[in-house]
Amino acid sequence: MIETPRILYIDDDAGIRRLVSRALERRGYRVTVADGGEAGVALAAAGPFDVVAVDHYMPGIDGLETMARLSALPEAPAMVYVSGSEETQVALAALRGGAADYIVKTPGDDFFDLLDATFRQVIERAQLARAKARAEDDLRASNARLEALLAEVNHRVANSLQLVSAMVRMQSSALTDEAARAALEDTQRRISAIAQVHRRLYTGDDVENVDMFDYLTQLIDELTQTWSTDDCPRALVLHAEPLRLPTDRAVSLGVIVTELVSNACKYAYPAGPGEVRVRLSRDGDERFRLTVEDDGIGLGDAPPKGTGVGTRLIRAMAQSLDSIVEYDRTHSGTRAIVAAAVA
Repeated sequence: MIETPRILYIDDDAGIRRLVSRALERRGYRVTVADGGEAGVALAAAGPFDVVAVDHYMPGIDGLETMARLSALPEAPAMVYVSGSEETQVALAALRGGAADYIVKTPGDDFFDLLDATFRQVIERAQLARAKARAEDDLRASNARLEALLAEVNHRVANSLQLVSAMVRMQSSALTDEAARAALEDTQRRISAIAQVHRRLYTGDDVENVDMFDYLTQLIDELTQTWSTDDCPRALVLHAEPLRLPTDRAVSLGVIVTELVSNACKYAYPAGPGEVRVRLSRDGDERFRLTVEDDGIGLGDAPPKGTGVGTRLIRAMAQSLDSIVEYDRTHSGTRAIVAAAVA
């Protein structure tokens, strides 16, 4: 509660103004009075006041019109409507017009006590509303700073990963050992898959979630450039429903897609060209389903090829999604399925 509340009392009755001013000053208020709506609005505009009390019946502009003009001020004050009428319609009109409370004039000190109690309640509510607004403004500013910080972090992470990817690519190009070169090229693709997630985060409006359609589209395009050549054409086809995933889950899914598509491109079609299909769809409201399939030679009774680092990565990424990779043995080629929760 402020020490000296500032009150503006608007009433065309000079006697009421004097009585109210004396009674409220004795109760600890600093009181300014106005003899009508026009004068009251002018004083309120020059304010500030903690509460403006507005009489209903006044010549010129009445109480409701006065409140409308007060509400239009850049910093509209809290308002209490005062009337000698006990009509419900007047009270409802006042409250709809923006009054924080409504008081009926009565003779004697009870009226001034009621004014005092009402003003204190209105001032307290106004202070709470202002405190809430300040807290919300601070929270919005804090969130904006956090989002900017996260965007910067994602930008720096993506740049760092791109640098590492470039160094790995340079190292692999300098090798003559084909197995070592292939291993580094696989590593480079994995790093690129993770870097793309962070690139999506700092270039988008949402710094915590990834648009999987855009992400997988770019990822499949890059994998196509890697695996589809004139000598060994590979058609990579993507069908993805609109879906956003948190950063860590997007990374896990991206690595899984990279490994499964790479395995299919390496091993499914030893005799020539072939197609690899990637499908991401919703599985209910809170889950998604990833399918990577080909029409190649299939798994047979042997475990999936590439059972080294790639297979361990697929298993680890699936575990991070609280899931496993299942292989559909009824499919003529190879079909890998991952089903997991969105968050």
